[in-house]
Amino acid sequence: MADPMRIRAQVAGDKATVRVLMSHEMESGQRKDSAGKIVPAWFIQEVTATHNGKVILTADWGPAVSKNPFLQFVVKGAKAGDKIGVTWKDTKGETRTDEATAS
Repeated sequence: MADPMRIRAQVAGDKATVRVLMSHEMESGQRKDSAGKIVPAWFIQEVTATHNGKVILTADWGPAVSKNPFLQFVVKGAKAGDKIGVTWKDTKGETRTDEATAS
């Protein structure tokens, strides 16, 4: 299982700015190892964000996303104490879900 995501949700007025740092190697499938063999593709394909359990964002990613990707978005109608969750699924079927409380 991958390392936990670092999620920060800062409320300002009726909006929360959410910043997510995901820990993932993100291999594109185009790099070669020291033996000259192609390293198989392994990257995050799907990202979903929730606000108090309701899906607010879905994204389909590909191999061009960098290692340990960073994602930032704004949630309207958020207030301090709300729960922001982020889930990803990669090409090997592995998933990771983490949650933060808006402050």
